[in-house]
Amino acid sequence: MEIVCPKPSNVPVKAVLLDFDGTLSTLRYGWEEVMAPLMAEHLGPGSEVMVRQYIDISTGIQTVFQMKWLADRVLERQGVAMDPWDYKEIYNDRLMWQVDRNKADLASGAHRPEDFLIAGARPFLERLRALGVAIHVASGTDHPDVMREAKALGLLDLFDSVSGAPPREEACSKEKVMRDLARDQGLRGAEVCVIGDGKVEIGLGRELGARCLGIASDEARRQGVHPAKRERLLAAGAEATAGDFLEMDIILAWMNLQGGEE
Repeated sequence: MEIVCPKPSNVPVKAVLLDFDGTLSTLRYGWEEVMAPLMAEHLGPGSEVMVRQYIDISTGIQTVFQMKWLADRVLERQGVAMDPWDYKEIYNDRLMWQVDRNKADLASGAHRPEDFLIAGARPFLERLRALGVAIHVASGTDHPDVMREAKALGLLDLFDSVSGAPPREEACSKEKVMRDLARDQGLRGAEVCVIGDGKVEIGLGRELGARCLGIASDEARRQGVHPAKRERLLAAGAEATAGDFLEMDIILAWMNLQGGEE
């Protein structure tokens, strides 16, 4: 774990808001390799660099907003574009072939849930539960898919709430959960810790005064730090980074939770 800023507060964390894909789950590992060719296919030759740059900066937002970006760029280049929801449907169809295959491997026993989890994720979640910390998951992936994938990984019962993107609606589930925690539970500032591998949730956490832990996960290996992710997360304002949850006690201590080791 790399602590960039000193502990922002001596108040213990009472709730965490976790991203799902790339932070906990690797069931969708390789989604960029599905989205990038799709975008380049519709934008035409010479768009590959622009597409990769956009995907890098947009990780974590609701997928339809990425498809709106695609539609806008197609309009600029060609004058006619599909509806963003149609682009999203094509993307989901291509991606879900891979995700469904991974889930089938889980169901058959060919793979264990741990084969699709960032290292240390389950023990970390279990320790948070034991310490009485509320665990909320928010994702830009469609809500029904997040629910199914969390269940397939055996994580669903560990969460207090799961908020994915509502079908056919444009909404930021991460911002809604943060504001609901403040409004309904009176949790603000350093009482909430945002944990994720995308600049979207880290930037939102900083904006709302939460602690921010960037998970610079190397999804191919499921542990260790991905250098490019680390740089993006630090630029977004992460106060600490880690590649996985194996240094659980250090993370808990940074969150001012008992059971962590200074």
